[in-house]
Amino acid sequence: MDGQLKSPTTPTEGRDVVRGGMPFERPIDMPVQDLRRAPDVVRALGPAPIRAILARAIVILGTLGTTGYAVFEMLGIVEFSKMTVLQGVMIFFFTVTFAWIAFSAASAVAGLLVPIHVPKTQASLSGSRTALLMPIYNEDPTATTAALQAMAEALAQAGAAQHFEIVIISDSTQVDAWINESLAVDRLRRELRNVMPVWYRRRWHNTGRKAGNVEEFVKRWGGRYDYMIVLDADSLMAAETLIELVRRMQGDAHLGILQTVPMLHGHYSLFSRIQQFAGRVYGGIIARGVATWSGNEGNYWGHNAIIRVAAFAEACGMPQLPGRKPFGGHVMSHDFVEAALMRRAGWKVRMAPDLDGSWEESPPSLIDVAVRDRRWAQGNLQHSKIIGADGLSTVSRGHFFIGIMSYLSSPLWLMLLVVGFALTLQATLIRPEYFSRSFQLFPDWPKFDAVRMTQLFIFTMIVLFVPKVLGMLRSLFNSKVRKGCGGFLGIIVSTVVETLLSALYAPIMMVVQTQHVIEILTGRDSGWNAQRRRTDSTAWSESAGIHWVHVFIGVLTGIIAYLISPTLLAWLTPTLAGLLLSIPLSKMSGSVLAGRVMHSLGLLRTPEEKQPPAVIKRRDELLAQAKEPARDGLRLLASDRQARYAHITGNLPRPAESRGHPDPHRLTAEQKVRDATTLTEALSWLGPAEKVHVAGDPRLLERLAELPEN
Repeated sequence: MDGQLKSPTTPTEGRDVVRGGMPFERPIDMPVQDLRRAPDVVRALGPAPIRAILARAIVILGTLGTTGYAVFEMLGIVEFSKMTVLQGVMIFFFTVTFAWIAFSAASAVAGLLVPIHVPKTQASLSGSRTALLMPIYNEDPTATTAALQAMAEALAQAGAAQHFEIVIISDSTQVDAWINESLAVDRLRRELRNVMPVWYRRRWHNTGRKAGNVEEFVKRWGGRYDYMIVLDADSLMAAETLIELVRRMQGDAHLGILQTVPMLHGHYSLFSRIQQFAGRVYGGIIARGVATWSGNEGNYWGHNAIIRVAAFAEACGMPQLPGRKPFGGHVMSHDFVEAALMRRAGWKVRMAPDLDGSWEESPPSLIDVAVRDRRWAQGNLQHSKIIGADGLSTVSRGHFFIGIMSYLSSPLWLMLLVVGFALTLQATLIRPEYFSRSFQLFPDWPKFDAVRMTQLFIFTMIVLFVPKVLGMLRSLFNSKVRKGCGGFLGIIVSTVVETLLSALYAPIMMVVQTQHVIEILTGRDSGWNAQRRRTDSTAWSESAGIHWVHVFIGVLTGIIAYLISPTLLAWLTPTLAGLLLSIPLSKMSGSVLAGRVMHSLGLLRTPEEKQPPAVIKRRDELLAQAKEPARDGLRLLASDRQARYAHITGNLPRPAESRGHPDPHRLTAEQKVRDATTLTEALSWLGPAEKVHVAGDPRLLERLAELPEN
């Protein structure tokens, strides 16, 4: 493996030369924003577009109208004049949960009826420079670099590569992940040496998590770029989409953020197929609805979006929230906040549901979704401390409220079930008083309008399924989606299958999200863990360890319901079924075999499977050719001089320690490496934090290389 050392080759321009993996700094000021005082806005964007006003009218009137009718019917069912306190509590929870599903239905209707804004611009990319910015955290670098290489090559084929640069900003804390990143970036640089610059920087201190990672990049190198297209580690975008994003930014000097609507792809487990099909068939119409009523006050989802760097620096310096975690400290779900702050400063924030060619991967199993949702739940509930910030637009506050409600809806649904359970228990165990104390000839018989209740149930189901039905109908008339999802019959049957499976998984997620909310409200912080993006199956032990509580809740509830009333048990069966089967359902969710069976039956397919876009095919080719990441990175660096050189020269130097406060892990790492007589001995002595310090010190790496293997 040893040979003549060659410095990593990267295209340069003037003073922009490689320095530890990054160009010379071009700092830009990014002041911390004050949430208690709005900035002096100098940009007036004028009134909301007519499309947005019309869409908002549809959403507001549709939500209020359907919710009002449902509540009126419920009051009639329980007879308002003789309503008990418990019935009043039930109606409150019913009103909130029904309004939530009514809002979703009204948004879908708005997405169907109101045409989306498609700007007509003749702007070119001339004079612009855009960073393809990918923040990573203990990820598989073969997958991330394969995606970036595929995008770079596609841009080169489109004749636009000179306007883009790849920037990978790492927050990885595991030594093997870091070393593999360095080597993967070195390979990527060599592959793209005549195509596009590739920059890489790993932080030593993970201040502010992903938001802090991006903020540091903007502060130190932001002056180099006009725009940045922020990518997640699983993001992939077509060249045409990347180019069009820049063109739209070039054509509108007031546009601060333009968010695409990423489609899910790339996984074959059953749960991934469910999410991918739902996102493709129903997601589009929901996204169109959000885009239409948002107008110039849209949202940002943290990835697959283009951002004007100067505007971001001006408006989005993230403050720390007062108080203790989980509500205080660094902002976790920073993307919503950045969109709101950008709009507060007078910049447009728009969504572009008309643009195809934007993808991300879905979590491979129910457990992985639950783990991700724990972090998202905390981030969204943390927005309760930001929603009242001075100067925010009403629509921006609405985005925050929707995010908060997306997690509070689960405990509210659960409370509705609990109150209904209590009402049945009361009616069964407590003898009613049919004659009042005042003299009367006839008793006050309890009234319950069963026919009216059945009609309300049917109406509720109609409202609940409006987004699915509209999405399905729209997909049936879209030839690309129809053919890619299995034709007319394939879409219809797949919709039925997806609906049934989602109905089974919904009660599990209800309880899981309720657990998350309770943990957050009682002060438990989620931490920051790397996301598992790929798995072939979920172990029975893993499923049982997590879901035994859900099975217990289902069994206990079922027994009590049966003892009270077999009719009550029948009504609860759809909810209890998911809880009772949660362990096998969770096991099946991560099964690639189950997913492939669905595919072989022509179910839950997506267009990307039938006819993969060129950039996806190229990414998959590169993944198939890639070598497995090193499992012992330090051993590899010690034994491979070329790899060691690539790692050392491809990273910025470690920041200096403050006087009088040396890092204890660095000190013990130095002593252990000096004391070791063999490489195996040194590696066995070093702990995880010490290994990171060795990997960041060229002297210690050279010392490891001098040690004999055994």
